[in-house]
Amino acid sequence: MPPIISVIIPVHNGERDLLDLWSCLRSQTIDPSQVEYLVVDNQSLDRTPEILQNITQEIIQGSNPQNITTLQAPEIQSAYAARNVGIKAARGEIVVFTDVDCRPHADWLEQLILPFQNPQVHLVMGEITGLVSQNWLEIYAEQAQVLSQRHTLNHEVLPYGQTANLAVRKAILREVGLFRPYLTTGGDADLCWRVQGKFPNCWEFQPGAIVQHRHRSTLKEFYNQWYKYGSSNYYLHQLHGVSLMRQFSWQEYLYRFSRWLGWEIPQKLWRGKLSINATGWAELWATPLGLFSNWARFRGQKSSKIPPRFAEIEWM
Repeated sequence: MPPIISVIIPVHNGERDLLDLWSCLRSQTIDPSQVEYLVVDNQSLDRTPEILQNITQEIIQGSNPQNITTLQAPEIQSAYAARNVGIKAARGEIVVFTDVDCRPHADWLEQLILPFQNPQVHLVMGEITGLVSQNWLEIYAEQAQVLSQRHTLNHEVLPYGQTANLAVRKAILREVGLFRPYLTTGGDADLCWRVQGKFPNCWEFQPGAIVQHRHRSTLKEFYNQWYKYGSSNYYLHQLHGVSLMRQFSWQEYLYRFSRWLGWEIPQKLWRGKLSINATGWAELWATPLGLFSNWARFRGQKSSKIPPRFAEIEWM
């Protein structure tokens, strides 16, 4: 009997996270016979292939009841191209996406597939929260709910779910196509919007289906994250007419920074709300980090170039 659910995980140099993710997948409370895991290696240069081989060997030897298949996506270095390889190999009726740096809760799959009992539901989005951390940047990102689906579900065009925690009926993908394989960002929104273009009001948010995701822990990673969000905005502007964000003037940056120095910090001092731990540090720097992320996102939007063949849709 084929599985009901196919979980697809694209991996590029995932040696840091792969074993922790696999531990979470092994702990899923859903019947293992209902699930297959398709791990798609997208040109990894680290120990990812070796780790995947060890996991597969563990299953062959009978010490693990999970069903895992390792696939290769050697042609295009793109997580969307890797996901397409997984979709084409999937045997399940429902295709679920997550990433190697995610940590699903034990009841994640059980919760995520519940809305599909309604035949009118074709897309389900679970919630994304941050992993517990003592890093002040990661604490700031979690306080701002940077990764939460609640932001993407309120998009100006249409709701969409991030591929860290997204499920789709496979049959629908035969009608609207797969991911655009040459996109490097924004493909989750594009796919969800194409599905909704053909099947309006076909989505449901399942907040109890939780995946934890590691936030960025350095300013360089934080900058790259928001730069990528800007690139996504530019690509989606080209594909779907998404509004481009405006650039703050230097006067706006100066005003907000001055207000932080001259008002917000003194207020915290006066009320005794400044603490020297990581949480206090994250709260203290919230305004400058907000300005920094805005600047990085605008730079990503402004500097992005249309990739060759970026509008191509891959089909089953």
